[in-house]
Amino acid sequence: MRPPVILPPLSSLSRCLKIGLWSDTQTQMDMTVLTKWTIRPRLMSIAGVANVAVWGEKEPQLQVVVDPDRLRANNVTLDSILQTVRDATAVGAGGFVDTANQRLALRHVPAVYTPEQLGEIVIGFRTASAAKVAVANTPPSPGTPLRIKDVAEVTYDYAPPIGDAIINSRPGLLLIVEKQPWANTLDVTKNVEKAMAELKPAMGEVEYDTTVFRPATFIERALSNLSHSMLLGCVLVVIVLLLFLFDWRCAVISATAIPLSLLAAVMVLYYRGGTVNTMVLAGLVIALGEVVDDAIIDVENIMRRLRLNSQFEKPRSAFTVVFDASMEVRSSVVYATVIVVLAFLPVFFLTGLAGAFFRPLAAAYILAILASLLVALTVTPAMSLLLLPKSAERHSSDGPLVRMLRRIYRSVLGLALRLKWGTLAVTAVMFVTLIATIPQLGEQLMPKFRETDFLMHWVEKPGIGIDAMDRITLRASDELMAVDGVRNFGSHIGRATVADEVVGPNFTELWISIDDNKDYDSTVAEVQTIVDGYPRLYRDLLTYLTERIKEVLTGTSASIVVRLYGPDLEQLRSTAVEIESVIKPIEGVTTLRVEPQVLVPQIAIDLNVDAASQFGLTPGMLVQSVTTLVNGMQVGEMYRDQAIFPVVVRGAEYLRTDLRTLGDLMIDTPSGAQVPLRSVASVTIVPAPNVIQREGASRRLDVTCNVAGRDLASVATDIENAVLTRVDFKTGYHPEFLGEYAEAKASRQRLFLLSLGSILAITIILYIDFESWRVVLLILFALPLALASGLLGVFAGGGIISLGSLVGFVTVLGIAARNAIMLISHYRHLATEDPDLTGRALIIRGAEERLAPILMTALTTGLALVPLIVTGELPGQEIEYPMALVILYGLVGATLVNLLVLPVLYSCGVSKNSAI
Repeated sequence: MRPPVILPPLSSLSRCLKIGLWSDTQTQMDMTVLTKWTIRPRLMSIAGVANVAVWGEKEPQLQVVVDPDRLRANNVTLDSILQTVRDATAVGAGGFVDTANQRLALRHVPAVYTPEQLGEIVIGFRTASAAKVAVANTPPSPGTPLRIKDVAEVTYDYAPPIGDAIINSRPGLLLIVEKQPWANTLDVTKNVEKAMAELKPAMGEVEYDTTVFRPATFIERALSNLSHSMLLGCVLVVIVLLLFLFDWRCAVISATAIPLSLLAAVMVLYYRGGTVNTMVLAGLVIALGEVVDDAIIDVENIMRRLRLNSQFEKPRSAFTVVFDASMEVRSSVVYATVIVVLAFLPVFFLTGLAGAFFRPLAAAYILAILASLLVALTVTPAMSLLLLPKSAERHSSDGPLVRMLRRIYRSVLGLALRLKWGTLAVTAVMFVTLIATIPQLGEQLMPKFRETDFLMHWVEKPGIGIDAMDRITLRASDELMAVDGVRNFGSHIGRATVADEVVGPNFTELWISIDDNKDYDSTVAEVQTIVDGYPRLYRDLLTYLTERIKEVLTGTSASIVVRLYGPDLEQLRSTAVEIESVIKPIEGVTTLRVEPQVLVPQIAIDLNVDAASQFGLTPGMLVQSVTTLVNGMQVGEMYRDQAIFPVVVRGAEYLRTDLRTLGDLMIDTPSGAQVPLRSVASVTIVPAPNVIQREGASRRLDVTCNVAGRDLASVATDIENAVLTRVDFKTGYHPEFLGEYAEAKASRQRLFLLSLGSILAITIILYIDFESWRVVLLILFALPLALASGLLGVFAGGGIISLGSLVGFVTVLGIAARNAIMLISHYRHLATEDPDLTGRALIIRGAEERLAPILMTALTTGLALVPLIVTGELPGQEIEYPMALVILYGLVGATLVNLLVLPVLYSCGVSKNSAI
């Protein structure tokens, strides 16, 4: 038994580095000393490091191995051995001595530094009769000292291991560096790697590899990929501005909103204690095209008004024109931005795993949008007043691209208005068709992350030994290292002394890193083939993020978990087997298994109280004797240099070979005599559960599986239906369905409910702005039409709805509402400015004048996402890719709705008076 250890705070993603150590000349025991007293203390001193768990330790001990027969032959009790060794290795204060001039500290120099020195410690003195029995040669004279080495073997060996490690097909040590929850993974990783490089001279012939598992690599690639996408998106946005505005000054003014808005968002996040991670960058990328929208609307309107003003016989002052033009769109810009924020706000209030992923994205997006509003209200009018008046005089008309688009749009819109009922009918048919495809969509929580660090759970039947798992792991290591593209291999078997995993020797994790220069899919497929070649083992192949997501959701590494609750273990096992049988035929189910809560052999020592009392034995005395001889007992410590080595008394190896030997174990009695263990206790082999899991004051057992070949939602639904309809649950037993699908379902429902709240708030904002329920209902009617087009983006991404896709729909909702508000607001402005402008003329002119800003805002938002879509599911873009597809297709639909359907609806449902 070892004392419990309190671990520092850890999170589900605390593992930030795995370091493999091996050597051709040094043993694992030598490497353990180096690691425990040199490497680990140095790494633990690094800011942010919470723990360094070491697998494969062979902890050196000074062992006194006793043989009960030799003790009995020399009339020596086990207690006397324990006490002698304890006294010999005790460390005590020496005090001090005062002389006439100074005080001198008194130190007791330890008598034991080596096994030989401990063996020379005297236990007592042998009598002549005892000497004759103990030695066949000429007996020593009475009073001969009896030393520890005379009755026991004193050796320098390691403690029985509770785990092991294999590094690149050889035994070694695996150091798992765990960070504190608030620590930055990149900073901790770089500091640990720097410390390991500094320790290189102290390692001698010990080699190390810090890339066995390095999540910082994925983070660095993700940040690099998202940064490149952002830069390319910025370039495309500027090109759109130049083509539409056809004036470098207008483009500069509008583009200024990009750096100002993004930097403002980053600064707020930084001062709130946040960091720039992949989800923050994703939020900024999505907002990239939208942060220029307010500036575009303002600049376009100012430029148009300045051009009109330059054509008057008595032009007004530039200040007055710029001020009036800004105020003309000020209300609609503010309301539109508020609506965009309200539409995205539900993402910020997601909880659980979904909230942990998307809350940083939502925070970055909302902050950038609010910053862009502030820029549009202050910086944009000021720059326009400085740069645009003279430019408006030289360029009295729109650019050639805008003029061409206006001509085309005027004809198309005129046709749509003439055939307005046909336009609405076609729109309705397309809307119904898209909505009808929803049941065909699959569903999953998160996409597959394209990490290059993989782990495989390697689980044998409970009760297997460490040596057997070592053999299996070495074979797997040889096969995996032979794969072209696999860079290194590391595994940890069983437990480590100070670690957060409490498992048996049957549990192993294999870790490999693949070369990012090799083909990702083919390398992973080859590795999967090797993993599948071990059918008797439970095994899987997962990336670290995928495994952590599953572990957080259910405590297992499976995608779907049927957790069975009930009072009796035997009935739980029986029902779990029945659940397994109904799940097995379902298409798409892989790696199906029942949690191995099984009966394993266990040696039970049951004290016979009556027999023990005749010899004066108590239960505590019996437990101490058996524990010492079988498991060993630490009685002291040996100090050498800066290292501390336990001193342990244990029984000889043959005492642990079989049940008969254990029954013959001689137990010391208070009288000094010895009695066999079987005389005072029954020693039997009994079946016992290898583990009992409890949750909510109830025993529970898991049936788990993963999914391949079908979408997660379909398989999970089939499993739930099969279990509930075909399994007979006894009274007191019930299932609970957990995993990714359950989390996705809960997150979807929460997002839906929060979105309803946002829509209600948007409705109130619209009414405050327009003061007309007919106009509000018109805009709200147009929004579902825009959202439906986002379904095409889901199909383009494989027909699977993930949380990223749902966030994309939320984004489309805000953008569609913004452009609808801008169009209807302009209709209202024109009706007020020119009362003679009515009906068809009002609709065509208003839509034509809003064409350029609507197209620019849609194109800047869409093109900012194009790099994400073109580059695909690169590391760091797995979540953003389906989101970008939904937003892009949704933007296309929203733009068509705003430019064609909304004017037709306006002409049908809103009169001139109500518009005003």
